[in-house]
Amino acid sequence: MTERLADLTRVPLVSRRKRGAMRDAGFNGSAPYVAADTGIDTLSGFLPSNRAADAEILPGRDRITARARDLGRNNGWAAGAISKEVDGVIGANFRPLLKPDWRALGLSSDWAQEFKEQVEARWRLHADDPRRYCDTTRSQTMPQLFGSAYRTYLIEGEALGLVNWRAARPFKTTLRLVDPDLLSNPYDAADEQSLRGGVEVTRDGVARAYHFRQGHQDSAWANVADAMTWKRIGREGANGRPQVIHFFDKARDGQTRGVSRLAPIIERLKMEDHYSRVELQAAVINAILAAFIKSPMGPEAMDEMFGDGDASAFLNYQEGRSEYYSGKGGVKLGGARIQTLYPNDEIGMVSTARPAAQFADFEAAVLRNIASGLGISYEQLASDWSKTNYSSARAAMIEIWRGWTARRVAFSQGFCQPYFMAWLEEQVLDGHIRLPGNAPDFHMYWPAYARAKWIGPGKGFVDPVKEAQAAAMRVALGLSTLEEEAAELTGTDYADNMEQIGREITAMPDGMLHPAQESFAKLLGPAAGGPAQVSED
Repeated sequence: MTERLADLTRVPLVSRRKRGAMRDAGFNGSAPYVAADTGIDTLSGFLPSNRAADAEILPGRDRITARARDLGRNNGWAAGAISKEVDGVIGANFRPLLKPDWRALGLSSDWAQEFKEQVEARWRLHADDPRRYCDTTRSQTMPQLFGSAYRTYLIEGEALGLVNWRAARPFKTTLRLVDPDLLSNPYDAADEQSLRGGVEVTRDGVARAYHFRQGHQDSAWANVADAMTWKRIGREGANGRPQVIHFFDKARDGQTRGVSRLAPIIERLKMEDHYSRVELQAAVINAILAAFIKSPMGPEAMDEMFGDGDASAFLNYQEGRSEYYSGKGGVKLGGARIQTLYPNDEIGMVSTARPAAQFADFEAAVLRNIASGLGISYEQLASDWSKTNYSSARAAMIEIWRGWTARRVAFSQGFCQPYFMAWLEEQVLDGHIRLPGNAPDFHMYWPAYARAKWIGPGKGFVDPVKEAQAAAMRVALGLSTLEEEAAELTGTDYADNMEQIGREITAMPDGMLHPAQESFAKLLGPAAGGPAQVSED
């Protein structure tokens, strides 16, 4: 019995050769972490190096940018995803909702409300002017400028702008968007410790100045002298006024330039584009060539005809077939033509199994990967809601909106807010907006005066009734405010809404109630959640 137990518990010996095979298969790695083992077949060729952030990005950045631009121009999925994100994050009327920190300033809330209304009115005059004075090039309004900047950030990885001063305009502060290609080291010099990718940095890693090429080196009309001339512009002026606005996602310490958001999915986008193009070409060819006629002229028949070196037999045969198919073949029966074939010819049909059976599944799998890389759902990227119910659509919207909200906050704080602060400085110093006598120094408390929340498009509704009821419950429980709900769901300013509703109530004829009034909901009875009967006053 003891010997039997020993046999059952004995560990079998493994030869050295077999041990090596097991190690290669990943059962017994040579490193504490399998992820660091170089002896495993699946990871043996996967040996990336650790480099500094700029050493990873800058050498290949131009090629990544060129490929991302090409996909944005020519790939429908990429172009659609870019447009959807720009429309969802920035939209048509991206604007600040001023929230001055009156507590930090030691002023009253009444002053804050008056200051807010005055600044926002002045901003609307500046941003929405159809003469487009806010743009240095006078081609876009301010929301359009922000949309273009965000599109550039999405495709190229960064947005660049210059805060200019044009004394002849109604508002002297203007914004000029700059092509990131123009930001480069003078004379295309190699990167160094204090100058990388055209950005001049201090010992602390602070971007101190930017070097801009005065003309694009690859434009047909560019002056050679301009293309080889650089201008150095400091990040800020003497009093801290922004001069260059540079926004990008900083993933690592020491990073000075951004990389395209499309970089992780460029390969898959290109592969999907190529595969779908091949499938489309095959389908077109099948549609054009539906059938064909097979001739019996095989190798044996050809040898027999040309065996004596006389080609006349073959030529006579082809001539006879040509005459037959030119209209002599076939008979009529009751006025209907019955087509017959030349002797020994056969009809062949082209298979029309296009697109391939696996094409739809493959494309859906690739698009899911692309959508995940872009931070949106497959349904939104492909505009395919056929397999989506309310719960899944709601969950997808929440996830997408969380990501878009984070990007909106980051972009507004990194690109829009610096320009807004420069514009507000002009308004205060020129006397268009007056501060009270006991107000603290403007430049000392610049961020408190210019504090704002930027409003873009609303989240929208999957089920309008459920969304409105949920918003009312959040406000009732103190989890949100009417201002927050108006901005999130519809992208509007609650104060403007209430002001307009007040005017509408005043304009209502006698005896007619406005829908916003509580008594109107009661009159609707159970349909609006009110009592079935309402007593008259």
